[in-house]
Amino acid sequence: MSDTHVTTPDVEQTTGAMEPLVDIRHVSRRFGAVTALDDVSLTIAENEFFALLGPSGCGKTTLLRAIAGFERPDSGEMLLGGQDLVALPPHRRPLNLMFQSYALFPHMTVEANVSYGLEQEKLPKQEIRQRVGEVLETVGLSTTAKRRPHQLSGGQRQRVALARAVVKRPKLLLLDEPLSALDRKVRSQMQLELKRLQQEVGITFVVVTHDQEEAMSMADRLAVLAHGRVQQVATPVETYRRPANLFVADFIGDSNRFAGRVVDGGLHVPDVGLLPGHPVGDVTGDAHLVVRPEETRLGAPGAGLMEGQVVETQFFGGVSTVAVDVPGHADPVLCAVSGVSTVERGATVSLHWTADAAVVVGGSL
Repeated sequence: MSDTHVTTPDVEQTTGAMEPLVDIRHVSRRFGAVTALDDVSLTIAENEFFALLGPSGCGKTTLLRAIAGFERPDSGEMLLGGQDLVALPPHRRPLNLMFQSYALFPHMTVEANVSYGLEQEKLPKQEIRQRVGEVLETVGLSTTAKRRPHQLSGGQRQRVALARAVVKRPKLLLLDEPLSALDRKVRSQMQLELKRLQQEVGITFVVVTHDQEEAMSMADRLAVLAHGRVQQVATPVETYRRPANLFVADFIGDSNRFAGRVVDGGLHVPDVGLLPGHPVGDVTGDAHLVVRPEETRLGAPGAGLMEGQVVETQFFGGVSTVAVDVPGHADPVLCAVSGVSTVERGATVSLHWTADAAVVVGGSL
């Protein structure tokens, strides 16, 4: 995997005109010989839905815990609205953390779970009733206010945890794998619900996830981490279409990868020839060309960049993926086609793509 810390303008996307809320500057955190965070810098905007994405052990949860105050950085600064977070204990930070397990009180009703934090602040009872009623209406739980957690579905319990977190009106809401306990169908529904809720309540959300589909569907921007370092910060579309390096290209979505040397117009690949693509950043020498399956086109023999034999076709409800064995290339090249593919296994086909559909990137896996 790549340990390159990416900070070039080509791959680091700023918050533009949006007002920065969280400013993380050169934060590092070590546990003995293990470096969990290595010189991490990024900004998160006011009212932004921001995702921290990466494989297990990449440092995303450590970063979230450092923002919450449960981990103290060994070096660096962390600011929230210009206020130094490192100097504040967790209970004095103007933020809330929603745990993966939801951590609801089983003996309390939905209403009591949501009002608990406000009661601890000793707010007036009328204000508590009003705020709890409003937030339960927002998350669609008004009719379940008197039920207890065991009487709710997984999705409903997740909404209770969200309601309890946002009712205190924090500047920042941190969510640690918030949808991991839900089944696939409910998770898809709650992804839309989370995004709607974030826009409606106007609170900055920072979510930790290893699920790239989850991050891509919900986030305004996301940071991809590996080995404790930020590999890329960008919108989901930019991250997918213009990955900063080979790690990001391989981690986000499916891709076809070819190793070779950078030349004008793309990459020269041994035993294959020139493959068209455009470089990301200042890439020279040995590199990789990455092209997505949906950008790879099938054609008649003799009409493309390379030829091979179809080894497998898989249908995924509206899209078929055709795997083509190309001589001299270790892995089958994937091509996504609309509908049910009519190409038969064993058929000889050509593959091609346009130069602007492929990227040439540096780094390693």
